[in-house]
Amino acid sequence: MSTGRDEERHMADGRSADRDRFAAETEGLRRELLAHCYRMAGSVHDAEDLVQETYLRAWRGYAGFEGRSSIRSWLYAIATNVCLTALSARRVLPSGLSGPEGSPGVPPSQAAPGEVPWLEPVPDHWVADPAAVVVARESLRLALIVSLQHLPARQRAILILREVLAFTAPETARILGTTTAAVKSGLQRARARLDDLGTPPEDSLEPADERARALLEGYIAAFERSDAGLLERVLRTDATLEATPFRQWYSGRADCLRALDTFVLGKPGDWRMTATSANDQPAAAVYHRAAGGALRAHGIVVLTATPTGVSRVVEFHDPALVSTFGFPDRLPA
Repeated sequence: MSTGRDEERHMADGRSADRDRFAAETEGLRRELLAHCYRMAGSVHDAEDLVQETYLRAWRGYAGFEGRSSIRSWLYAIATNVCLTALSARRVLPSGLSGPEGSPGVPPSQAAPGEVPWLEPVPDHWVADPAAVVVARESLRLALIVSLQHLPARQRAILILREVLAFTAPETARILGTTTAAVKSGLQRARARLDDLGTPPEDSLEPADERARALLEGYIAAFERSDAGLLERVLRTDATLEATPFRQWYSGRADCLRALDTFVLGKPGDWRMTATSANDQPAAAVYHRAAGGALRAHGIVVLTATPTGVSRVVEFHDPALVSTFGFPDRLPA
């Protein structure tokens, strides 16, 4: 006859088997769920929290999952609704606050901490999937993430589920707990809104492209040598420059160079950068030399590299992002 201890051991073994089965069925989807939550939230840190909450809810409900849909569809339903519940103010870049600065010689002003919900970049190695198709990678580029933030959260979810993740309209309706007609209507409105924004298609190079690597190397060398002439050869004539948490941004190579040369470049050796990639774009972890000589984490810079040069520079001045990208918070002097 079994004892109470035998029953407890049997229950524990059952829970352990459930956990193992849950992990086996769901862990392979973690990266794409992180990418999904990032597209929804525009923040890598928020996306981490949203995925964690998704897995907690999924584990709590796993015993009741009866396979009426695929495990992938079930997890996306949980993740999407976690995002819709959590999202508040849309995240922006400086170019989303006002037009370009007309006086590049005037020092830029910072927004107060917490005043503006800034967009954040995502490390490619967090979300990269060797099996992912090109369109999935392109859906993480900054220009699209910025555009998605202009959509109401529910329209954003519909557009991502339908056009990025290729769920059918009925599948999307089940994920969102709505009707197929509502999904079709929401998708139509989302497309119209993106058309109104007029975001031009980018002729972007992937980070692995030799031309993109050369542009990134040139940008890094220009900063490390404090060489505005080299920077001029890297940037396109229509290049834009923006940096969070500064409100001002600059349009046109001449204004970008004047602002950088006046307020940023400093002396040779003030800056050190390490190449990486973010949002399927060439990027670098940025370090700045402090008063004591140490090179301290400064942020992440993301370039839009095209066959004719760098068309956009976005620097995220947030030292914590350097650690998020897997780099140390300081380098040897």
